[in-house]
Amino acid sequence: METRRDERIGKLIHALKRSDKLHLKEAAALLDVSEMTVRRDLNSHDGPVVLLGGYVVLEPRGASHYLISDQKTRLVEEKRKAARLAATLLKPHQMAFFDCGTTTPWIIDAISDDLPFTGICYSLNTFLALQEKPLCRVILCGGEFHASNAIFKPLTLQETLGHLSPDIAFYSAAGVDPQYGATCFNLDELPVKQWAMRHARYHVLVVDHSKFGKVRPARMGELTCFDAIVSDSRPDEELTALANAQSIDLLY
Repeated sequence: METRRDERIGKLIHALKRSDKLHLKEAAALLDVSEMTVRRDLNSHDGPVVLLGGYVVLEPRGASHYLISDQKTRLVEEKRKAARLAATLLKPHQMAFFDCGTTTPWIIDAISDDLPFTGICYSLNTFLALQEKPLCRVILCGGEFHASNAIFKPLTLQETLGHLSPDIAFYSAAGVDPQYGATCFNLDELPVKQWAMRHARYHVLVVDHSKFGKVRPARMGELTCFDAIVSDSRPDEELTALANAQSIDLLY
């Protein structure tokens, strides 16, 4: 017999066929339950409906091997360690590009609330972190929303990004390999990542140690594109040797 939770999930799926997202408060009103009940339903349900940044959305699991909701609870302390180191590289009044992914919000969290800066982003979770910083001027690059990795893919890079030149860029990756470079799961992310790699002045790759030696389908670029690689622990000898030979700063 279908449980009440399953009935509520079914109603949300039906509602999301007419709209790309529902605010948590709207979802609770639709189901005539509390917001806490909606959160509990979604957290305990392995299905296509997820909660992203206060919004209920459909998550197309068949579209990608990377799901931000799956990744956000993995290796949290390792991501925080790398993020704290990366945050020290941001200077007052700089313009910074922040990539998507689950490590990037920890970088923003580690930035002092007293530091004035401009943050450029194209993902929902990164935007939500930036808007919590009282002295941050936030620039969100809009476009088509992709729920699986919570990014907005710009319809044209010239709309906003063509007018910007960041001082520093913080990148995430799902794979870091001396031969194949920095890679990620989603091709949708490449246009904005590679825009930043062309236009920013200083490039910082921020990854936890589990990404070393991995190769994913979407190639960002050679490791020599980055000025610094930041992680929670020391890379292996091959990657360390490459960094030393190419004058890439290693922070761990």
